[in-house]
Formats: sequence, structure tokens, C-alpha cells
Amino acid sequence: MKLDSSRTRYSDRVAFLLRQSMRSLQVAALSLLLLGLSIEVGAAQGPSTPKAHVYLLRGVLNIFSLGLDEIAAKLRRLGIYATVDNYLGWQGLADQAAADYKSGRLRTIILVGHSSGATAVTSMAARLGQYGVPVKLAIGLDPTSHETASGHVDRYINYYIRNGLGAAVDKGRQFTGALQNVDMEKHSDIGHFNIDKNQALQEQIIREIRAAL
Repeated sequence: MKLDSSRTRYSDRVAFLLRQSMRSLQVAALSLLLLGLSIEVGAAQGPSTPKAHVYLLRGVLNIFSLGLDEIAAKLRRLGIYATVDNYLGWQGLADQAAADYKSGRLRTIILVGHSSGATAVTSMAARLGQYGVPVKLAIGLDPTSHETASGHVDRYINYYIRNGLGAAVDKGRQFTGALQNVDMEKHSDIGHFNIDKNQALQEQIIREIRAAL
């Protein structure tokens, strides 16, 4: 009986140790699994702030500039970071872009806008210039008011329709860079409300952006 009792205690002890070992292995395996998942998630997310940022500014009411969303989607498929906002938020966007640039989180700023958003591109570039922050490329699509460019812009391209709703952009004394006004009046299929949606012009804009990057 004593032998049987000893064997039982020994078996219970072995079973207890095995259970403890299994728990330790399970905890270790779970930890490795969670570590692997966290690494994969971090790799998928990438850096919180990209080194290059394309800001696209819609015009009034957010309903007449949806071609900018198409451009943004195409840029993202090319691995280019792009965001779309209403033109009314240009001041906050400029302030954040300046802060990111001065901190070193952002190195290349590109601005694209349609209608009132194109007007805001001029204002945003000027505000960034006041902060001493350069703009690599600015593109306007038929701005609704006559603007005077200012700021440190390497290249400013303004596509507009003469004798239409849009206007050309003048070069101000505080502007540094190259300014080009491109009259689209001869393109009978392009008007103020679809200039941002023209596929050929979208591809041209994307080529300009890629060249700037």
C-alpha cells in the first residue's frame, strides 16, 4: 500500500510539473505570436508622417472638385502620400505643414487645388513662405479670382480657361521660382467644373508631381 501511495504521489508530482511546463510553453508561444503581430502591424503602418506630402484642396461645397479625389487615389497607388481637404482649411494645413517641415518630419510639400481650392493654393504657398518653408510644386486648376503668387515655390503651374470663370496668376515681388500660366481655352471639352476630372490633365498633373519628387 505504501508503495502504491508513493507511486501515486510521484505520478501526481510529474503531472503537476508537466502542466506547469505546458503553461510556460503556451505563455512563451503566445508572447512570440503577439510580438510577431506587432512587428507586422508596425511594418504595415509605416512612419506616422511621410517625408513628402501632396495637399489637394477642393473648391466650394466639396462637390465640384471630386476629380482631386481621383488624382489622390492614383497617387496613393503609386506610393505617394496625398490628402484631400476643403479649401477653407488651408490655414491650418499650412501651419501643420510648416511645423512638420521645421521638425524634419516633412521635407517635400506639393500643393494642388481646383476653383476656390486653386485660389487657396496661392494663399497657402504665401503663408508657408512667411514661415520660411519652401513649396516644391504648386498646381492650380482654374482659380476663381485673380491671384498674385508669393512665397518660395520651385515651380507654380496654373491651368486656367481664359474668358471663363478662372483667371491667370501674376508673379509677385516676394515670389521665388518659376511661374507658368497654361491657357486651356482651346480645349473645348474642358470647362471650369470638369477641368479637374479631365483624364489627360490628371495624368499630366501626376507626371509633374512624380518629376518633382
